[in-house]
Amino acid sequence: MSEFLARVSEAHKDRYIVMVVDGASSHRSKDVVVPENIRLLPLPPYSPELNPCENIWGRQRERLFPNRVYNSMKEVVKRLETGVPAFAENREMLRKIAGREWAIMAISNAN
Repeated sequence: MSEFLARVSEAHKDRYIVMVVDGASSHRSKDVVVPENIRLLPLPPYSPELNPCENIWGRQRERLFPNRVYNSMKEVVKRLETGVPAFAENREMLRKIAGREWAIMAISNAN
C-alpha cells in the first residue's frame, strides 16, 4: 500500500488527493506511509456499495483477467503493472465507473 501511495503521489505531485479506502488490512496498517499530498478517507465497515473502487476493480478484472489462469503471482503482478496504467489513462471511463455524488462532494469539501 505504501508503494502504491508513493507512486500515486509522485504521478500527481501538484495535486491534493483524497483517496477513499475500505477496511482492508493493508489500508489500516500502522506501517502504511501516507504522502503529504494524500489523505485517506475510510469508509464505514461492511459498505462495499459506497466504495467507488469496487466498480473499478470489477472492470479491471473483466478487462485484464478475462477467462485466464496464471501460473504464478509474478505473472499476475506483471499483468497489473502493464494494464493498470493504461486503464488509468482513460479518465472519462473512470469517471463513469466510479463517479459518486457523495465522493465528488467530499472532494469538493476537502479543498
